[in-house]
Amino acid sequence: MMFRQALKLIKKYDTVIIHRHSHPDGDALGSQMGLAQLIKDNFPKKTVYMVGDVATRLPFVEVTFDEIPDETYKNALAVILDCGSSKLICDERYKLAAATLRFDHHIFCEKIADLDVIDSTFESACGLVTMFAKECKLRLSPASATSLYMGMVTDSGRFVFDSTTARTFQLAAFLLSQPIDLNTLYYNLYADDFSKILEDADNMHKIRFTPNNVAYIYTAKEDLKEDSDAAPVVSSGMVSLMHDIKGVFIWVNFTEGDDGVHVELRSNRYNINPIAVKYGGGGHKKASGCTVPDKGTAMRLLDDLDALSATKPE
Repeated sequence: MMFRQALKLIKKYDTVIIHRHSHPDGDALGSQMGLAQLIKDNFPKKTVYMVGDVATRLPFVEVTFDEIPDETYKNALAVILDCGSSKLICDERYKLAAATLRFDHHIFCEKIADLDVIDSTFESACGLVTMFAKECKLRLSPASATSLYMGMVTDSGRFVFDSTTARTFQLAAFLLSQPIDLNTLYYNLYADDFSKILEDADNMHKIRFTPNNVAYIYTAKEDLKEDSDAAPVVSSGMVSLMHDIKGVFIWVNFTEGDDGVHVELRSNRYNINPIAVKYGGGGHKKASGCTVPDKGTAMRLLDDLDALSATKPE
């Protein structure tokens, strides 16, 4: 692991600009906020910026993203978090930076930064950043610990997904050495309005199955209750409705948006990542995503998943 090289790079620059993937989930946002606070706590003379789009998935998180001119990047370090593909990075101006650093836990598909710190065995980017803090003996504050814990718990599915390991709990314990208000955090993450619960129940009635028992939901743009630009967030949320169906080992959600059909693929037994990559996406072995141009392409992807479901798991 290249934690010492990463720390050396952070120490070298007075300005650090932190990026992550667009439409941030708990891990992207948690790692961004957690690392920003970690740097501020340990290097108070540095100027740290966070850039990116609004975190609509996590409205309870109070965060303001910085609007900075291009020249800010001239003598700065750009850090990219939780992003396996360059086209998903929230602000492409990272390319203007004097140097770039990436922390990521996705399956490697392309080199993005001058220094890539990548390990797909971590359950979350937050877990990777937490290990960085621990190994480099950096001072951890409650604010940083809370953000990092949020990403760790959300990307591990509340420590249920099989990406969870003994190391996950060791790092969670390290974060919990700080006074994290778990009751408030879990309430904010998982409590829903009753109207949202009823909406989820309606969407469950849309679940269909392929011949080999791949579960899927397809939502056309005209049936999307939110604005069509919210399709990535909707798709990510709806895929979880299918994860506990007995006898279903692959499930996928399709949501039409202005830029195509957003696809979220999941499995608890199969490596579905190659199919996501085939259609221009990526992610993890059992949790990946992509965007395809139309419904016809989406259905071909579904056929590929159905064929995979007919085989024996790895």
